[in-house]
Amino acid sequence: MNILLLGYGKMGRTIEKIALDRGHHIAGRIDVANRQEMESLSGDAVDVVIEFSSPESAYENITYCLKRGWPVVSGTTGWLNHRAEVEALCGQHKGAFFYASNYSIGVNLFFRLNKVLAQFMKNYPSYQVSMTEIHHTEKKDAPSGTAITLAEGILENLPGKTGWAEKGPEAIADSVLEIESLREGTVPGTHIIRYGSEVDQIEISHIAHSRQGFALGAVVAAEWLVGKQGIFGMDDLLGE
Repeated sequence: MNILLLGYGKMGRTIEKIALDRGHHIAGRIDVANRQEMESLSGDAVDVVIEFSSPESAYENITYCLKRGWPVVSGTTGWLNHRAEVEALCGQHKGAFFYASNYSIGVNLFFRLNKVLAQFMKNYPSYQVSMTEIHHTEKKDAPSGTAITLAEGILENLPGKTGWAEKGPEAIADSVLEIESLREGTVPGTHIIRYGSEVDQIEISHIAHSRQGFALGAVVAAEWLVGKQGIFGMDDLLGE
C-alpha cells in the first residue's frame, strides 16, 4: 500500500516506521516546508493519505486530497469547525474519510467506559464531574481532541450538563463540565475523569506511555479504509 504522510513531525515519523514494518511504501513525506511536492504526485501514486499536520493546515490538506480522489485518515484536532464541509466534499467526490480524535485502541475503550460511567452517575447528582488532560508542551490546541470527545460522551449521558468550558480563574456553573488543560514536558497524553462529592471521589484515567499506540491505530485505519467509500471513525473500525 502506498501511503502519503501529511505532517512529518514526531507522530509522522512514528507512523512511517510502523507502516514500513508492516510492509507498506511511503509515497511522500509532506510538511510545511515542502507542501508543493504533493502537487507533483500522480493520482495513482497514492493509495491512502495519513494526515497528522496542524490545526491551521488540516482543512486545506484534507480537501485537497479528497478532490484528488485519495482516501484520507486524519488525526489532526483543532479544525473541526470545518468538519461538515469536509464530509460534504467527501460525499460529492464519492471519497473516503476517516477521522478520530485518538487512534489508540485503549483510548477508544476508555471512551466507551466514560459513557457507561456517566450513565451510571446520572443517578447520583451529589457527584460533580470534572476533567484534566495533560499533554506535551508542543501540542498546540487545548483542550485536546480526546478531551472534547470525552466531554461529548459525558454530555450525551449525564442530564444537567449543558456544555463544557476550559478551567480558568472564574468559577463556572454546575451545569458546565470543567476541563483543565495542562502542558508538561514530553507527556504523550493523560486524561482523567473525576466525579467528586463532599465525602469521596471516583476517578478513571487513561495514560499513554508513548505515541506507538496512536500511530499503530492510524496505520490500521488506513489499511481498513482503502477500497471503501463514505465517512468513518473508530467505532466503524472496531465494531460497535
